[in-house]
Amino acid sequence: MMMSATRRLALGLVAGATLFATAASAQTFPNRIVKMVVPYPAGGPTDVIARIVAEDMGKELGQNVIVENLAGASGAIGTRAVAKAEPDGYTIVFGNNQTHGNNMFLLKEPGYDAVKDFAPLAGAGAFEHVFVVSNDLPVKSMQELIALAKKDPSKLNYGSTGVGSGSHLATELFMVRTGTQMTHVPFRGAAPLVTELMASRIDVSNSTLPSVLAQFQAGQMRAIGIASPQRNAQAPDVPTLREQGITDADAESWAAFFAPVNTPKPILDKLSGTIIAILKKPDIKERITKLGFTLNVRDPEAFRPYLAKEIQTWAEIIKTANIKAE
Repeated sequence: MMMSATRRLALGLVAGATLFATAASAQTFPNRIVKMVVPYPAGGPTDVIARIVAEDMGKELGQNVIVENLAGASGAIGTRAVAKAEPDGYTIVFGNNQTHGNNMFLLKEPGYDAVKDFAPLAGAGAFEHVFVVSNDLPVKSMQELIALAKKDPSKLNYGSTGVGSGSHLATELFMVRTGTQMTHVPFRGAAPLVTELMASRIDVSNSTLPSVLAQFQAGQMRAIGIASPQRNAQAPDVPTLREQGITDADAESWAAFFAPVNTPKPILDKLSGTIIAILKKPDIKERITKLGFTLNVRDPEAFRPYLAKEIQTWAEIIKTANIKAE
């Protein structure tokens, strides 16, 4: 049946009104508080970086940007909340390889699709991993740790920031490569893990560098190896795994900002442009880099193929380490 001219006109007016409303909302965005969800407890490196960016975003956007910690379920609780939030730009998330990658393979019901439910705003960079041990553990190198782990398999325990986190999977990869076995103790974030490690209730952790940098610099634990191709400028005395004869065990945990997928493009562009500009500011770069985080800012177009490649890489690590979904 032919559509009447009147109906075509009406539909055209509706479409035009919708486009006008979207453009208008983008021009006035934001006119209230913006919420940045961190799906981990307060005090960890992800939280600290989010707060640095959120503070500057508030100045740039002319509205407060508050950080809300929604921890639990390996980061899935907070991430799911953002996936289901109104796609209007007022709720975004600072996610990572766990929330937007590994959970798809390791949680039977994460409650969201890491790719389909989100629009990337900006890739921030990556956390390098460093092996740290409690001061009570009698090891000062990776080879000494391997020897102790092999002497009494499963006696040593290692902490991670949750099932499916970079610290969990990177340690499992390390054990596969070195033929060692340790008992996994997952935590809900970096802050409680670090507390237990300093108290010597955890033996070892392959933690992100920012989460333990201040502690091992203060002598509250020992750093014995960094899982990256080169030494880190913030911890130049810590040798790499490769220097200590351990190959194919390097791993880094990326971090990025996301919005719900159906957020209007003008608003996505505004948020993305603001975040990218902030991450490139010299004073912000210095503050974040001092934490031990390696900045590598990517816009959405550059981040999408990187995300696809990273998901594939960590899926292979999960398969190699034979980790099952929970």
